[in-house]
Amino acid sequence: MGKREVEIVVLSDIHLATYGCHATELVAYLKSINPKILILNGDIIDGWAFSKKYFPNSHMAVLSEFFKMMKSETQIIYITGNHDEFLRKYTDLTMGNLFLTDKYLLEINGKKHWFFHGDIFDHTTKGGAKIIAKIGGIGYDWLILVNRAINFILESLGRKKVSLSKRIKNSVKNAMKFIGDFEEKAIELAIENHYDYVICGHIHQPADRAVTKEAGSVHYLNSGDWIENLSYLEYNNGEWQLLFFDENKFEKPEIETNDISVNVEELIHPNVFAAFVGNRI
Repeated sequence: MGKREVEIVVLSDIHLATYGCHATELVAYLKSINPKILILNGDIIDGWAFSKKYFPNSHMAVLSEFFKMMKSETQIIYITGNHDEFLRKYTDLTMGNLFLTDKYLLEINGKKHWFFHGDIFDHTTKGGAKIIAKIGGIGYDWLILVNRAINFILESLGRKKVSLSKRIKNSVKNAMKFIGDFEEKAIELAIENHYDYVICGHIHQPADRAVTKEAGSVHYLNSGDWIENLSYLEYNNGEWQLLFFDENKFEKPEIETNDISVNVEELIHPNVFAAFVGNRI
């Protein structure tokens, strides 16, 4: 099956190195496309993951697809997030077709697009609160594992899947307020800077909506995540689309079943990272 040509693809919050990551499904999607530009909008590799030795072959296969794209002339813009903040000290680094940054401005057909992860609005990712956020991340990872087990049982009984984390978020007023505040801050700042589009990640909430206020208007997009929503953005023929992975539309990829794990701390070391990229471009 030939690959589909796409002008721009935006992915965020993949969280490689965590148990919740749907790496196999992402590999299936990546193998189906040939984008001119791939924007990785933060939290791609989860440097906060406490299980540092967890990096199965399906997760490595995701990185392999990125490197293949770079070799086939896809321009990859890697925007750092809070979970891969270890890369921020290398901001504005260019290696072949890879550009590492913390925000990105792109003009498309005369429209200004502002890409950034979004953690700058989240005070829980900074200072002492960061430790609490990391502990919360462990609980979230285990919740996803429990949720998968429950959904396996539900599917075997012919019932619909459920999302425990979504139910928790929807039932906790503070969580919903945080999401609403995050979106409003991104929208207001984009309008203030006269951007036509603002594209974020971070909150794991896929979104596509045009907003008009007294000060101006902007189109807000959020690419969601590959933990629960398996969502992504594509730009083609002058239009953005928010899409969700459907396993019935993609071929199941062949990934080795033997779990040859790697040490994530070694993988993300700058010298190892540079050599890893250099051998593949």
